[in-house]
Amino acid sequence: MPRSIDIITLGCSKNLVDSEHLIAQLEAAGYSVTHDAEEPKGDIAVVNTCGFIADAQEESINTILKLAQRKVDGKLQRLFVMGCLSQRFLNELKQEIPEVDKFYGKFDWNLLLEDLGNNWQEDLRHHRRLTTPGHYAYVKISEGCNRHCSYCAIPLMTGHHKSRPMEDILEEVRYLVSKGVKEFQVIAQELTYHGLDLYHECRIAELVEQMADIEGVEWIRLHYAYPTDFPMDLLRVMNRRPNVCKYLDIALQHISDDILSDMRRNITKEETYRLIENIRKEVPGIHLRTTLMVGYPGETEEDFAELCEFVKWARFERMGAFAYSEEAGTYSAQHHKDDVPEETKQARLSKLMRIQQGISADVQADKIGKELRVMIDRREGEYFVGRTEYDSPEVDPEVLIPVSENPQAKVGCFHCCQIDSAEDFDLYAHIIQSYNTHE
Repeated sequence: MPRSIDIITLGCSKNLVDSEHLIAQLEAAGYSVTHDAEEPKGDIAVVNTCGFIADAQEESINTILKLAQRKVDGKLQRLFVMGCLSQRFLNELKQEIPEVDKFYGKFDWNLLLEDLGNNWQEDLRHHRRLTTPGHYAYVKISEGCNRHCSYCAIPLMTGHHKSRPMEDILEEVRYLVSKGVKEFQVIAQELTYHGLDLYHECRIAELVEQMADIEGVEWIRLHYAYPTDFPMDLLRVMNRRPNVCKYLDIALQHISDDILSDMRRNITKEETYRLIENIRKEVPGIHLRTTLMVGYPGETEEDFAELCEFVKWARFERMGAFAYSEEAGTYSAQHHKDDVPEETKQARLSKLMRIQQGISADVQADKIGKELRVMIDRREGEYFVGRTEYDSPEVDPEVLIPVSENPQAKVGCFHCCQIDSAEDFDLYAHIIQSYNTHE
C-alpha cells in the first residue's frame, strides 16, 4: 500500500490551515507526508487548489496537469484534488483531467481519509502539523461570506458565512500554545461578521479578548475585516490589550461613490473617510493594511483621481492593489462590460503603487531610532529576519538584523531592537535586549 504523500497548497492562508489539519490526520494514520516539495516524489499527491482569480486558477490547473503527467508516466500511484477550484469547477475538472482519482470540494476534503481506508479522528480535530515556522500559526475563525461584492467569486465557492463556535477556536489556540506557538494570525473571509450566525450578534471583540487571556498568547493579528458596520468595540480591545497587535487588515477596494455602489460594498466615500479617522483615533499608532482595485468597469479618470487622493490622505502603512479581472458567475461579469483597457488598468495600478511606495518609505523612515519588539522568523545569509507587531508574515516589511553583530539573536524568540536605518519597505536594526514573553 502507498504510504508517502505529497501535499501541495496553493492560494491563501485559509487553504494552508486545511492542509495542516489534513497532514496531522494523515500522519496519525501512519503516512509519511511532505508539504510543498520542490519536486514531489510521493506515492500519492494531493493538490489543495485556489480558484480566486484567473492567475490562481491557471496555477492550480498547471500543477494538477504536471502531477497527472507524472501519474501517466508511472511515477505517481494516486492523485487527489481539493479546495476552491475543485469546489467551483468540479464537473468541468472531472471531464478535462480524468487522471485525477477523485476531486473534493472546499468542505468535504476529510472524506479523502476514508477513500484511503482511514477515518477522521475527531479527538485530533485541533491537531495540525504547522507548515509555518513553529512560533506562529494561522487560526481560521469562519468560512464563507455573506457580503456578495459584485466582482468577487468567493461566495460562489464558499457559500454563506459560517462561524466556528468560540470555544472551539479557543480550544485550538490552547492546543497550539502547548506546541510552542506564540503568535496568532486570525483569519476569515470576513472576520467582523463572526458570531452573527451563531449568537445573533457580532462577537469578534469578545473572541479576541478571550484569546488574549490565554497564557502564552504573545501576539494576535487580525486579517480581512470589512468596513461596513465595522464593530468599534474590537478597536477598544486592541487598544487596551498589549498582546493584540495594533494592526488591522481591512480591504476597502475603492473610494468613489459610483464605483463603491456598483461594487455593492454598502458603504460611501464619506463613511469610509470617517471610519479611517475613527480607527486611528481609537487606536493611536495602528498600522492599517488595505487592498484597492483599479480598472473596475466604468471607472473614469475622475474616479481614479479620487482614489489617488484618498491614498495620499489615508497614508496606509501597508497597501496592496490589483487590476480588475472579470470572474465568471459574478454580478459584475453578468451586468457590466469590462470596458477599461488593460493598458489603462496597468498604468493606473503603477501610478497608485508609486504613490504608496513614497508613503511606505516615510512610514519606515519614521521608525529610525525607535525601539521595537521584534519576532525573529529565520536566518537568511548574513541576516536574521524578523517582524514587528505591525508586520504580518509573507506580505509585510521585515526587520534585518546582522548576524555578526547580534550573536544573541534566536529564531522564534522576541527581541527588543533599535532601528538603525530604513529602506522603502524593510528596516535594519540591532538587538538591545532579548526576552521570550511580553512585558
